[in-house]
Amino acid sequence: MTTVIDISVRTLVEYVYRTGSIESGFRVAQSMQEGTRIHKQIQEGYGEHGEKEVHLKTEIAYHDLLFRIEGRCDGLWVDEQGLLTVDEIKSTSISAEDIGDGREVHWAQAQMYGYILARDRHLEQVRVQLTYVHKSSGKETKLERIQTRAQLQQFANDTVAEYAPYAEMIANHRQKRNDSIEQLAFPFAGYRSGQRKFAGAVYKTIGEKLNLFAEAPTGTGKTISTLFPAIKSIGSEQAERLMYVTAKTVTRANAEEALQRMENSGLNLHGVTITAKDKVCFCSANSTGGRDNCEYTEGYYDRINGAILDMMSNETLMTRTVIEQYAQKHHLCPFELSIDASYASDAVICDYNYVFDPKVSFKRLSDDMRKKTILLVDEAHNLVDRGRNMFSAALNKAAFLDLKRDYKDSAESLAKISSAINAYFIRLRKQGEDGKLIQRQQAPEEIFPLLEEFVIRAEVTLLEQGDQGDIQLLLETYFAVQAFLRIGRLYDMESHMTYAEVQGSDVHLRMFCIDPSLQLRQTAKGYRSVIHFSATLSPIRYYRDMLGAEEDDYNISIPSPFSREQLEVQIVPLSTRYRDRERTRTELANVLAQLINKRPGNYLAFFPSYQYMQDVIDIFETLDVETDVLIQQSGMAEEERDRFLNAFQSDNPRTLTGFAVMGGIFSEGIDLAGDRLTGVIIVGVGLPQIGPERELIREHFSQAGFNGFDYAYVYPGMNKVLQAGGRLIRTEEDRGLLMLVDDRFLQRPYYQLLPTEWRSDSQP
Repeated sequence: MTTVIDISVRTLVEYVYRTGSIESGFRVAQSMQEGTRIHKQIQEGYGEHGEKEVHLKTEIAYHDLLFRIEGRCDGLWVDEQGLLTVDEIKSTSISAEDIGDGREVHWAQAQMYGYILARDRHLEQVRVQLTYVHKSSGKETKLERIQTRAQLQQFANDTVAEYAPYAEMIANHRQKRNDSIEQLAFPFAGYRSGQRKFAGAVYKTIGEKLNLFAEAPTGTGKTISTLFPAIKSIGSEQAERLMYVTAKTVTRANAEEALQRMENSGLNLHGVTITAKDKVCFCSANSTGGRDNCEYTEGYYDRINGAILDMMSNETLMTRTVIEQYAQKHHLCPFELSIDASYASDAVICDYNYVFDPKVSFKRLSDDMRKKTILLVDEAHNLVDRGRNMFSAALNKAAFLDLKRDYKDSAESLAKISSAINAYFIRLRKQGEDGKLIQRQQAPEEIFPLLEEFVIRAEVTLLEQGDQGDIQLLLETYFAVQAFLRIGRLYDMESHMTYAEVQGSDVHLRMFCIDPSLQLRQTAKGYRSVIHFSATLSPIRYYRDMLGAEEDDYNISIPSPFSREQLEVQIVPLSTRYRDRERTRTELANVLAQLINKRPGNYLAFFPSYQYMQDVIDIFETLDVETDVLIQQSGMAEEERDRFLNAFQSDNPRTLTGFAVMGGIFSEGIDLAGDRLTGVIIVGVGLPQIGPERELIREHFSQAGFNGFDYAYVYPGMNKVLQAGGRLIRTEEDRGLLMLVDDRFLQRPYYQLLPTEWRSDSQP
């Protein structure tokens, strides 16, 4: 039986011919617009008989594999002697002589195009040409080889033979995968209440190539209810892979556990978890040489193919631990290994950034691969504000003033453009007052040409002086400018606002994404289906609006599987508004003390801010309360978080009270089942702090005909409340007390946003 392998020319030759090291620290980042400009510049010189952007494809058989290879050739023409030239154009910030390891891939790409053309057009020989264009000087360097059809045929066959072991491994695995999925049963004894309906909705949505917005309360089993039908869809060849994206480490662990449970039931699937680089890096900044001279990135591309074959031939679920083991075995960077493994895996578990953030999203994930990929978005309520941040960008005047001074002697052109950008900021500063916003609907187009020039000058300086002195400020500013230009290309006046804020002598310029729905919708269009799910997607209209739903997309709300009798709800009508906090904090501390003394156990008390929490703790600790106290600190390390949570044990000899902040690491995703948690106290309705950006959101949606205050403050705030309250009842056996402290919980719209089971004991 012949297995068909569809592959692009670039993917094929990069796998076989990419060699050398991963460049640490600075890497030249070329924009699509810059590359297109340079390509057009060269292509215009081909003349009227030249061809450009020529789509080419061929088939090459190898054993039981049939490779269907396709790509797009930059240009070709026939000279006066009738010799066809195949041109591969590359723009560069360094001289053509210094390109080094990457040149072999460039030659291979051009030669593969040369082979296809020689075969299709029955040519005896072809000129293969590389054209390098220096971005700042415009200098062109042309390298060429004249090769016969027989030489190109041999090259193509050798290339396919080198790739074949990897292709065979993938093909064999996919057969095993699909057979195992066909036999896979739901990995629990039965479905919980509402769970079968939820899983069925996911499967139906994927089948129809639509998107789903699902609110499934705590206890529904959201992770398995989305992963199981998605995997079944892969088995029925509706999709090829899935990506499970989330904002929390703990929910990534839940996805890993669900995949492991299905593997224990017979599933054979390649799954990889991507852990943040800073957490898995073997070459810490404190080690000898630091990350800029990391031994695990030296010669990385010489070893990566063997490592991938080894790991994926012997492993299925590649968690952080597995990735680190194989990274050590093959002496590779574990983060880069996980990224490379992800392109060959059936399931990828990762942060939102790798899908939605234009700065770090998967660059090698082709449009065709996306169309065959199911996107599962866990805790989707978090994607609203995360989306705003991902599609926003900012710059500060101070950085350019410092660069102007730092490089006035060593890099005159860089200092000059930094001075011009600093002058732009000075003009902005003169328009405003300290602390006041200068805002407008349009993007700051006048600074973009300056920033583009800065990128070119910064690249030259970094490449020439990268090993000399402290370049940290230049690196940080270079990447900030690249991000600013990238968001500038996405800027939409319906969803963005530009503002500048004067802060003494400094100026902060920000392109702020008020409404992320347009960009999120554009991202979703590339995938087979996107399943958004969370315990808290109320009101559903708001989340459909914010997450970019199309009119035909589905939404579903699953009732809580728990009975009302499991949860006792008390509402304490005490004002926690900012203006009243000093007046009521003593009464609040006494309320907490009375509850804890009356009903011993383990409690979590959630506050809207660290400062307010500490103010109440200071009073609470002066009272006669029989309890141990734990306090969430800002920026806790993983070990500190684990110690905090592990303190909540069912057999604690004394009452334990943990103080934490709403919207923080302990208010979402944690699981303290049974007697590990007796009660949850929620102080306040969670409204975000009033600030410039929240006010821009409020004004924007008010002008659009919505309740702007609800969109900017109430809905995000109450989501934090609902998430924190969801920590309490985790299983059918759990019982607990939920105390809501704020008089607004008895008023619209806050009361209406409470789940039905929270209202049973507190009907106003």
